[in-house]
Amino acid sequence: MTPIPSPFESADGLQLAVDLRHPSGCPTLLFAHGFGQTRGAWNAAAGTMAARGCRCVTFDSRGHGESGHMPDGAYHMEQFVDDLLELARAQPEPPILVGASMGGLLGLLVAGEMRPSPFRALVLVDITPRWETSGVERILAFMQAHPEGFASYAEAAEQIAAYLPQRRERKSEQQLRPLLRESADGRLRWHWDPALLANGLVSESERYQPRLLAAAAKVEVPVLLLSGEHSDVVSHRTVDEFLALVPHARHAEVPGATHMLAGDANDAFTAAIAGFLESLEPADVQQDAAKQPAIKQPAMRY
Repeated sequence: MTPIPSPFESADGLQLAVDLRHPSGCPTLLFAHGFGQTRGAWNAAAGTMAARGCRCVTFDSRGHGESGHMPDGAYHMEQFVDDLLELARAQPEPPILVGASMGGLLGLLVAGEMRPSPFRALVLVDITPRWETSGVERILAFMQAHPEGFASYAEAAEQIAAYLPQRRERKSEQQLRPLLRESADGRLRWHWDPALLANGLVSESERYQPRLLAAAAKVEVPVLLLSGEHSDVVSHRTVDEFLALVPHARHAEVPGATHMLAGDANDAFTAAIAGFLESLEPADVQQDAAKQPAIKQPAMRY
């Protein structure tokens, strides 16, 4: 389903790039990507769920993709929280947040601290309030590894393939164009604002862990935590801690997937979300799903 550009202005005047699929669908899914990603990370998942009748909203966080950059390079966690809150409130109904990594952490803060919650439910994608530092360090090492950029899309594709060896296919130039920008020197550089890595935003997130743990304990809406079998960011230790904090949450482990869960196993990912939605709003979701081809449920580990 072709996305409809729906630009959104943040509370502090920054333009955020937003895409909408199936505007009249129900329920509304609001997809929040991880640090260093773009709304393009959700293309397959949002397309699948829109085809099943859901209204799907994807966006680039500030400093990422086609969204605006802070003129002074000063990024703080509260700005991202406010953006997500305003986007949620702008929807025609309380959305179900699907948040990966950073997007999931922002969702936890909003759902745990805001009353009433602006979300109908949460789907957390391979993230818990306390994470494995080694996995995050690996992600940041990749993001910082090529400040000089790339000479060609082929070179960029080669580096991504080395970083994601579990992916069978290399990204094409068409897939890479939204992720890279051509600089004045002709080199291709990543889409994110370099200030995101330079101003301490990442280290600031570590200081948020006590607040995240406290927020998780206050979440009252339904929660589905999806983790990758081979994730190095989420572990059995962090999952167990989260489930103790949020005893009403459901957890499913996606076989064969890493931290990049939606990209590694989109069919299993969307099937898990579809099953979760049916448990939330059986009348609306099942009626609409009856018109769509069934998604085969994978062998998930609950």
